[in-house]
Amino acid sequence: MVSAAEQMAANLSWGTLGKAKDLQSRIFFALLLLVVYRMGTYIPVPGVDADQLRVFFEQNSQGIGGMLNMFTGGAVGRMAVFALGIMPYITSSIIMQLLTSMVPYLEQLKKEGEQGRQKVNQYTRYGTVVLAFFQSWGIAVGIESQGLASDPGLFFRVSCVVTLVGGTMLLMWLGEQITQRGIGNGISLIIFVGIVAELPGALGQFFASGRSGALSAFAIISLIVVVVGVIAFVVFVERALRKIPLQYPRRQVGMKIFEGENSNLPVKLNPAGVIPAIFASSLLLLPTTLTTFASQDSTGFVGFIAAYLGPGQLLYYIFFGGMIVFFAYFYTLNVSFKPEDVSENIKKQGGFVPGIRPGPKTAIYLEYVVVRILVVGSIYLAAVCLLPEFLRAQLNVPFYFGGTSVLIVVSVTLDTVAQLQSHLLAHQYEGLIEKSRLGRKNKRQGRFRR
Repeated sequence: MVSAAEQMAANLSWGTLGKAKDLQSRIFFALLLLVVYRMGTYIPVPGVDADQLRVFFEQNSQGIGGMLNMFTGGAVGRMAVFALGIMPYITSSIIMQLLTSMVPYLEQLKKEGEQGRQKVNQYTRYGTVVLAFFQSWGIAVGIESQGLASDPGLFFRVSCVVTLVGGTMLLMWLGEQITQRGIGNGISLIIFVGIVAELPGALGQFFASGRSGALSAFAIISLIVVVVGVIAFVVFVERALRKIPLQYPRRQVGMKIFEGENSNLPVKLNPAGVIPAIFASSLLLLPTTLTTFASQDSTGFVGFIAAYLGPGQLLYYIFFGGMIVFFAYFYTLNVSFKPEDVSENIKKQGGFVPGIRPGPKTAIYLEYVVVRILVVGSIYLAAVCLLPEFLRAQLNVPFYFGGTSVLIVVSVTLDTVAQLQSHLLAHQYEGLIEKSRLGRKNKRQGRFRR
């Protein structure tokens, strides 16, 4: 039997968007901050030779340089104030979540509610500053070693570090504001906008390579088919659900008696969404950012990264795929779907899984189900991210638009649309409640007049 909420969701019309003033203000606020982000990708870091930088990135557009440029919305190619992007914040979040599961003090902070969460977020911001400092210092030194600085020296390094760290902190603040006062996940939307903004230019370069004969017609058609197929596959899997049956007995709440009913707990095939791909990309981009600006005759650790962790290398595929699978399990079981918390919430509502005792037994069963779902979900994530990467390396496509980019664009779009629908549904509920209140008020006035 279809519930009233499901009927309302099915009959939801996008025409109600014009009446939802609060949602309109949220959308306008998010768009305004995203425009600020795009403007920041065009403000250059002082002291960098723009002409030599453009030549340098034209020579490195097919490797790590192209990857960095795509994820930062072209800010790296222009060496703008947002050249570091949001990746230091994401890396700091990864480290903090790992530490939270291992350090008792941080684990206790996480259980203290809003106050503890604010402290953990503060530690994450401190970690972002530290990571951004070391990364920006390495970039400043690399710019000097490549001869891209117009006036090299200590003053240039300090100004470059201050500018890049300040840009990352501003981006972090913009992402948090979009999440709290806008629509969608701010961090994901910033990455999404950076990828989409560079897409028209990348497609133009791609088709220009076909016209010049650098790419064959077969390679162009094959890549288009792969991208369309990956998009369709991602949409299909992201909407796939595993429904765990739930049963609620007859119960009394106040003066009302609720009859027993059957329901279900929907679990997505990919509960972690796009987060594992973003985390894995962030960890991969952290060391490789330094190799982009390192000298060509680098040895040691930098030389090892440049030689073996670049796109198309076997170690790159192994590391990238392994990190995606790891974060798919870690993020799901520790953040997005914690079996203990879900089991406790079901128990508080008086529900239970048929044949499973409420409490710890239910938590064990939920973990059993989710772990096996993640076998398929994590393989799906790794395949979507790695298959286009492999084809791109084999076909020598001159721009970076791999599986990670497709996954981020599609997943963020679906999540944002889902949040828009939930806001519209909430607005529709508020309208019905307001009408019912007016109806009761009119009835009372009518009785009074009689």
